[in-house]
Amino acid sequence: MCRLVKGRVVVAEEKSPRSVVVVGAGMVGLSVAWFLQERGVEVTVVDRAGVAAGASWGNAGWLSPGLAIPLPEPSVLRYGMRSLLDRDAPLYIPTKPDPRLWAFLTKFATHCTMRQWERGMQSYRPINALCLDAFDVLTSNGVEAPTIEAPIMAAFEKAGQADDLRRELELILRSGQEISFTEIPGDKVAAEVPQISSNVELAIRLDGQRYIDPGAFTQSLADAVVARGGRIRTGFTARNLRHGARGVTVEAYAGDPEHADAVVIATGAWLNDLARPLGVRTPVQAGRGYSFTVPTEQTVPCPIYFPATRVACTPYQGQLRVAGTMEFRSPDHPLDTGRVASIIKASRPLLTGVDWSKRTDTWVGPRPVTPDGLPLIGGTRVPSVYIAGGHGMWGVTLGPVTGQLLAEQIVLGKQPAELRAFSPTR
Repeated sequence: MCRLVKGRVVVAEEKSPRSVVVVGAGMVGLSVAWFLQERGVEVTVVDRAGVAAGASWGNAGWLSPGLAIPLPEPSVLRYGMRSLLDRDAPLYIPTKPDPRLWAFLTKFATHCTMRQWERGMQSYRPINALCLDAFDVLTSNGVEAPTIEAPIMAAFEKAGQADDLRRELELILRSGQEISFTEIPGDKVAAEVPQISSNVELAIRLDGQRYIDPGAFTQSLADAVVARGGRIRTGFTARNLRHGARGVTVEAYAGDPEHADAVVIATGAWLNDLARPLGVRTPVQAGRGYSFTVPTEQTVPCPIYFPATRVACTPYQGQLRVAGTMEFRSPDHPLDTGRVASIIKASRPLLTGVDWSKRTDTWVGPRPVTPDGLPLIGGTRVPSVYIAGGHGMWGVTLGPVTGQLLAEQIVLGKQPAELRAFSPTR
């Protein structure tokens, strides 16, 4: 059977799955579940903790396809080497010996070339072009949490610090990805964003972006999945997969297993344990980010970004969410209050009208980072088992379009062109 999907003819398999278990109740996993339901598939979502319990709750919540780019790049490698000597640097790598972590970082370093970055950009461009439309499909069909259109204001204490972002934007445009931006002198920045202090000499406004309350949006997505007849089962830590007469069985460390015709693994920074036996050789490392919320004297009109210190701020429930740090540690390592103190130290001179003494919602969550900077989306070497993860900092931005395209592959049996570069078995 053939079907026309967005201008391309797709051939369906004779036996499309009627039921799927999705392991992981974050933005990515729930998006896969929702779009599978769009195609008539019965879904069960399982998670070891709960909805948005990993990286989906406390991140900045930016929907920024213009900035969704591969993380490995020559300047990142240089920055990383300098950061090793600075305890307050946004990038934190523990000095304690960890052979697995250093093997990952070595692979990451080999991808920090312009040739690799340009190749990665050509992989991101097609999926980035679809990502906001995927959000619109969700919000037009039962997901009640909104997406909010607003620019991202990138601010610099010293005007010369803007050179790196200018260069990055030029590379993005040269790759064929669209992004619109305007430079604003420091004395005019406060008129647009009153929270940016007079210490800022220059800002670059990135237009055409959006943001969400990521926890609320993910919960609304989960509610929509349940309202359409899906099940969400928490307290389920997946231990193993096996094939049998009932299709694919997902076994748990405790409790009854789940059975379905197919399984999607969307466990974020915990992906390795289940993915390795499936022929997935690309490792995923937790790049942990921190955030907290502070009240402001005035309403925050748009997201704020301080590229020099890698701090991202977002309007959040009438206050300001402040997020930062890339900390390469175990996803389950306890929250490090020193990392929070470093974010405050870097942000205090650049923000005004913020009450730092009333900080709430202090959080740490593990972003799933791959050494080549590309996510893992698609089938594995095991029939009827799929992967959706490894999005790094772009899991919120690309979660819905990942679900949309992977659901197409699962049901119709043909890999969409936009996913070819992200094969989990590459």
